[in-house]
Amino acid sequence: MSHSTSLITRRNVLAAGAALAAAGLPLATLAQSGNVRFILPNATGSGVDAITRSAAPALSKALGANVVVENQPGAGGVLGLQALARSAPDGNTLSVVSNNVVIFPSVLKSLPFDMPGDFTPIAVVGATPMVLVANPNKVSASNAREFFALLKAKPGEYNFGSGGNGTILHLAAELVMEAAGTKARHIPYKGVGPMVADLMGGQIDFAVAALPSVQGQIKGGALRPIGLLTAQRTPAAPEIPTFAEQGLANFAVEAWFAVIGPKGMSAASVKKAHDAVVAAFNDAAVKETMAKMGNSIHVSTPEQAQTAFRTELAKYAALVKKVGLEPQ
Repeated sequence: MSHSTSLITRRNVLAAGAALAAAGLPLATLAQSGNVRFILPNATGSGVDAITRSAAPALSKALGANVVVENQPGAGGVLGLQALARSAPDGNTLSVVSNNVVIFPSVLKSLPFDMPGDFTPIAVVGATPMVLVANPNKVSASNAREFFALLKAKPGEYNFGSGGNGTILHLAAELVMEAAGTKARHIPYKGVGPMVADLMGGQIDFAVAALPSVQGQIKGGALRPIGLLTAQRTPAAPEIPTFAEQGLANFAVEAWFAVIGPKGMSAASVKKAHDAVVAAFNDAAVKETMAKMGNSIHVSTPEQAQTAFRTELAKYAALVKKVGLEPQ
C-alpha cells in the first residue's frame, strides 16, 4: 500500500478427483482430513469474502480437498484471527486477510495474539481497489470537490461507516479526509454487509468500501461513487475518477489481501499451501473474475510476504499517528 500517501457461513466446494488426477496434482497431507478451513475475519459481503469464495473451487482442486469458508468477523476481525492463531499448524486451517491484520497492533491496546509472530505468511496475493461511496439521498455531491465542500460547510454533521474500528476501511476514510482537511463522525459496524445495508438505508452518509463489495449497488444507483482511492482508474469501473485526479495530488491507498496460516507450519505445509494459492489465482476462470472485480493479482513468495508484513506494520503505525487515531 502506498500513501504518496477486509459466524457462521460455510460453503463446501467438492474437489473433482478425475480432474485432479488429470492435472497430476499430488494429494497433499492437508487433504486427508477431507476439509481445508479458510477462516475469514470478515463478514459476508466484504471484498475478502468475495475474493475467497470466487477462488474456492480452484483452491479446492489445487488442494485436493473440500474448501470450507467460515466467516468470523467479531471485534472487527480479531476473533477470526484469534481462532486461526489457536488452530493446529497442519495446513488444514488457513485464512485470507486484508491490511487490517497489520493495522490492529496500532489501534487496539491489547490483542489476544502477536502479529505477525503468531501466524505464518503464505503469500500476499494481490490488491483490490477501494472507493468512497455515498448515499445519494443524504449527500448531494457527485464529485470530490462538491463532497469536500459539503463536509467543510457542515463540520461534524456528516457521518461515515466502516467494517470496524481500526480496519482498513476506517483508516482509508480518515486518510481521505485528512488529505482534504475535512472531518466526519465515524460509526463502526461489525462487518461490511451491515455497514452497506445502513448506508443504502440512510442511517449513515458515506463510507469507503472495497469496490467488489459495492459494485452492484453502484451500478443500480443505490450508492454514488465519489472517488477511487487507487493511483489510477480501474478497468473494472473506468467511469469512476480517482481522488488523485480530483485534486488530492499523489494520493493513493491500496487494500491488499494475503493468505496466512497459524504459526508453526512446516516448510512442507507452507509449500503445499503456497503452490495451491499460485495455481488457484492463475486459474483462467479465477483470473477473469478477479479482473471484473478490479483486483490485481501478484502472488508473492512466503519470504516476501513475511517481509511485507513487517514493513506494513511500521507504515501503518505512522499513518495511524498521522490521522490521530487513539488506541482503544
